[in-house]
Amino acid sequence: MRRPDALRARRYVAIGGQGPEDVVADARGRVLTGVEDGRILRLDGLLDPDAVRVETLADTGGRPLGLELLPDEGLLVCDAERGLLRVDLGNGAVRVLADSVAGEPLRFCSNVVALSDGSVYFTVSSRRYPLDQWLGDIVEHTGTGRLLRLAPGSGTPEVLLDELQFANGLAPSADQSFLVIAETGARRLTRYWLTGPEAGRSGPFVEDLPGMPDNLWRAGPDGPIWVALAGPRVPPLDLLHRAPDAVRHTAARIAVRAPYRPTGTIGALAVDDEGGVVHRLAARGSSFRMVTGVCEAAGHLVLGSLRERGVALCEPPVPK
Repeated sequence: MRRPDALRARRYVAIGGQGPEDVVADARGRVLTGVEDGRILRLDGLLDPDAVRVETLADTGGRPLGLELLPDEGLLVCDAERGLLRVDLGNGAVRVLADSVAGEPLRFCSNVVALSDGSVYFTVSSRRYPLDQWLGDIVEHTGTGRLLRLAPGSGTPEVLLDELQFANGLAPSADQSFLVIAETGARRLTRYWLTGPEAGRSGPFVEDLPGMPDNLWRAGPDGPIWVALAGPRVPPLDLLHRAPDAVRHTAARIAVRAPYRPTGTIGALAVDDEGGVVHRLAARGSSFRMVTGVCEAAGHLVLGSLRERGVALCEPPVPK
């Protein structure tokens, strides 16, 4: 993979909330995010970072993670506690679209996309560990992540893929013929075909990523798929994943009890529909840590984080 360019921060913007895990941009250059206390926030005025306005749009009553803007002033939300939600951005009303699958409560929903035919696809990162113990799943390498589909007008999701390694970010191809899924625990992007002779099948899209992929974001069919890298590759972890189940389970029990300290190595990738790397950005020794979301807005590359109390505004990549 190509050598990274520098990821240069311009500004840090405090938002009055902990953990803006995902960041998505609307057509007016405003950024939406969800924070730990359940609020959905909108950041306006990013062209002048000294005058950024933070507005509370809704409260999910849970823990919002992945977001997807809809054309009708709606917002889809993957809530780690409540399931798949729809938020009316006009009045803040929150409606549960799905909170169970096959009789099992939906927990740790992670990221979501809506396609032009009205179908909604979303991921579940782990069926074994909740959000506050996410590291246990990464260490144990459970392979209990899922890709699900909610058909138009349905309240019952169907499971399309199972046994994914911490299924996370999700993005469509430009022609919506396939989806790209981030498997954080395997450091790879996986393709799931929606149409054509391979429909219903999955396979590698980009493997051996230089870090752990988290949320994915795409501005539209003409733009690349942005991949947030939540942490660098950890060779001892790769070795542990090849250990017997009992060893990994014991290691996971220890990991969830130990304080997690993210490194100062952060990064982001942009890939095209052929799996080619369009941009690779990285920084070492960053004070902004654990990048879990990335989008482009108002002339900035905007970074979100599960750990921080704000977002980072960075220089956009130089066109290649």
